[in-house]
Amino acid sequence: MRPVRRDGTGCEDADRFTWALHSMPTAGPSVALAGTLARHLPEVGFHVSKPVVLIAEQLSPATVDALGPDFEIRSVDGADRDALLPAIADVDAILVRSATKVDAEAIEAAKNLKVIARAGVGLDNVDVKAATQAGVMVVNAPTSNITSAAELAIGLLLATARNIAPANQALKDGEWKRSKYAGEELFEKTVGVVGLGRIGVLVAQRLAAFGMDVIAYDPFVPAARAAQLGVRSVSLDELLAESDFITVHLPKTPETVGLIGDQALRKVKPSVRVINAARGGIVDEHALAVALKEGRVAGAGIDVFASEPCTESPLFDFESVVVTPHLGASTAEAQEKAGISVAKSVRLALAGELVPDAVNVKGGAIAEEVRPGIPLAEKLGRIFTALAGGVATQLDVEVRGEITAHDVKILELAALKGVFAEVVEDPVSYVNAPVIAGDRGVEVRLVTHEDSPDYRNLVTVRGVLADGRSVSVSGTLSGVKQVEKIVEVLGYDLEAFPSEHMAFFRYNDRPGAVGAVGRVLGEADVNIAGMQVSRDTKGGHALVAMTVDQALPGQVLDDVVAAIGAEWGRTVDLED
Repeated sequence: MRPVRRDGTGCEDADRFTWALHSMPTAGPSVALAGTLARHLPEVGFHVSKPVVLIAEQLSPATVDALGPDFEIRSVDGADRDALLPAIADVDAILVRSATKVDAEAIEAAKNLKVIARAGVGLDNVDVKAATQAGVMVVNAPTSNITSAAELAIGLLLATARNIAPANQALKDGEWKRSKYAGEELFEKTVGVVGLGRIGVLVAQRLAAFGMDVIAYDPFVPAARAAQLGVRSVSLDELLAESDFITVHLPKTPETVGLIGDQALRKVKPSVRVINAARGGIVDEHALAVALKEGRVAGAGIDVFASEPCTESPLFDFESVVVTPHLGASTAEAQEKAGISVAKSVRLALAGELVPDAVNVKGGAIAEEVRPGIPLAEKLGRIFTALAGGVATQLDVEVRGEITAHDVKILELAALKGVFAEVVEDPVSYVNAPVIAGDRGVEVRLVTHEDSPDYRNLVTVRGVLADGRSVSVSGTLSGVKQVEKIVEVLGYDLEAFPSEHMAFFRYNDRPGAVGAVGRVLGEADVNIAGMQVSRDTKGGHALVAMTVDQALPGQVLDDVVAAIGAEWGRTVDLED
């Protein structure tokens, strides 16, 4: 922000104003003060340049309208790397879709950058970790495409049921093949919806209108909530066995990759048709191709692939497979919603206000003492979900210590964001996390206590599950550097540092268990970075908490459970 006289010349006073404005933080009350100064400088004879927003891809005109007149708008072809890097050097915000890669190199080149806005849902082309380390806010439009994605899934389902794609191509080739492309009605057929997030719910509602019997598998949605939606909640095996159509609406996580794979596809009806318009890799493409070839699956509709762009696949060899190039969000309406949404977020961010759809750092009136606890609370939420393995009916976010002198509502939102991060298909934000909890019938409470006997400040996520189990995990920030520590899991005291890859095992305390864990992981070539054992009583129950250098494969997890006779084992992956 560079003030100059209206005649274009600078002065010592202008230089002082420049220094003062640039010295202010990029978020919080000081930003509001900077904005006030900027608005009044022209009244005393100075002109202040506007914040610069770079639009790196074609966005709807409504996006620019939503930004308003308070910004200098520039454009660049973000896919042209040689053009992008110099163009981004002095901008305050950049708006992208999917073609522009805002990686560590681009962020390093953008010395003034405060906001990266992705006009869409996914963030595969944005290095969120590098942005966070640089103090750059990343925002997206988490609900902009849900209707479009749901409608595409239904379109693929209809296309496979009625052989629309091959019949269309045959007729265009001059062939009239009515009998060959006879199809199947949806009426009174059973559709299995895998994942009852917001998109899954929209799909279920729309397919019910076709007179279909809708069943669903989602361990994080109570059966009562599913019943309210007119959906029968079933196990995954039941869904596979009963469904005439299966449509997938899950987030892509280590647990869901390959979920509909070879084993699952051996449990289905040979007349089943499989739809995936969610994330590539949840349906194993090779296993699906084999099942189609062997007649164990009748057809498929696929919009997403494990590796994209995908121009070659064994699935392309089957007439009964309808494929599209990741078109879920590709409607004019979705793009306009996304553009307007991120434009509003950019305005909030550059004004220093709270940005609900930020996926990493936050702006706004959050006390500096509270800010370091936000990522910790989110990690605790993610660990809670991994340990619970199901939906909580009641969830408490408990905050203890000096920090409670400030407003800690953001810690409750951060914990909820973590709890649902790998539960629903659509991205979770500080705005929609409470809505998601409400949709699942989860009663959420924020509990605060000034006293904290063991730690200066302590955050605990504690919940009661539908089956009566109680799950808890606690963490604190230690020392001058505010180092994150996990200090309690399921009532067991420990001191572990959150890591990208973690695992927990509960077993009956006995000699040799720790050695058995090391042996199994050594044979699997998995390196242990750290391990702690905590127990309730000698010879009672014990908990192993460990960090490893790589994600623990499901088979290795099972092998450890078997080797030590564990009651259960859970993995937690905190990768961005």
